[in-house]
Amino acid sequence: MKTKFQVNSDGRVRLDSFLAGKYPAISRSFLQKLCSTDQVNVNGHPEKSGFKLKYGDEVVVLYDMKSIGKIEDIDLPILFEDDSIVVINKPAGIISHARGRYWNEASVASFVRQMTGQEGERAGIVHRLDRVTSGVMICAKTSAAMVHLQKQFADRKVIKIYQAVVQGHLKPEHAVIDMPIERNPKMPSTFRVGPNGKPSQTQYKVIASSMLYDSLELVPKTGRTHQLRVHLKHIGHPIVGDVLYEGIQHDRLLLHAYSLQLTLPNGKSATFTAPLPKEFANLIKNDV
Repeated sequence: MKTKFQVNSDGRVRLDSFLAGKYPAISRSFLQKLCSTDQVNVNGHPEKSGFKLKYGDEVVVLYDMKSIGKIEDIDLPILFEDDSIVVINKPAGIISHARGRYWNEASVASFVRQMTGQEGERAGIVHRLDRVTSGVMICAKTSAAMVHLQKQFADRKVIKIYQAVVQGHLKPEHAVIDMPIERNPKMPSTFRVGPNGKPSQTQYKVIASSMLYDSLELVPKTGRTHQLRVHLKHIGHPIVGDVLYEGIQHDRLLLHAYSLQLTLPNGKSATFTAPLPKEFANLIKNDV
């Protein structure tokens, strides 16, 4: 369904800014995507997001905007908050930020937008956790905090510790997996160990065992997408519930971002810990 607007202001304004004023609940990046895919006409012609509108211009949105649902408000467990950051315990099933067909799904970024009024589909997002992974995430509430935190992640000064339950028993019980990771050409949404991949290192330590499973502490030395999942699958010990990487079925992926150690924007060193979900201990305890 087409939607028409008339420009009634005298000053020249960007097309995406004009649309943002008409659709305040929709992310700027989505509106820009509409422009880039010829879904917005100005005076009968498709225009890009940077096009400058003038008084009297007719703007027609070809996309059916009524089919878009408003992003629902979301409450997430807060581990720590001050004027510059918020640290949350992300539940499994929540995405870090919206993208693609999930653009209007509640996410960590939409939670930050609720708190701060920031714009953009990646508001406050310094680092990501997969939808299926739970645990500690730090988000920036100011642009200065964003720059500070992103630099620490880029410089690999952040110490991240995960916990996971895997199939089988690892030998030795404490080692480093040093194998390059590349995108899987047969299934581009996944990754694999391969000779053309990027250097990737994962330190692991067995912290508990049962008849069928090991509980691990994992410290990624690099930050490749799906790194822990790919490394553990490759050595024959996939994470329980990781059906994407040959793990057995479970109610959820048993991978949890347990702690995060870094320097805060105020210069203080801090460690944040997200309590381990009960499913992890229960599987080990009940597997006798």
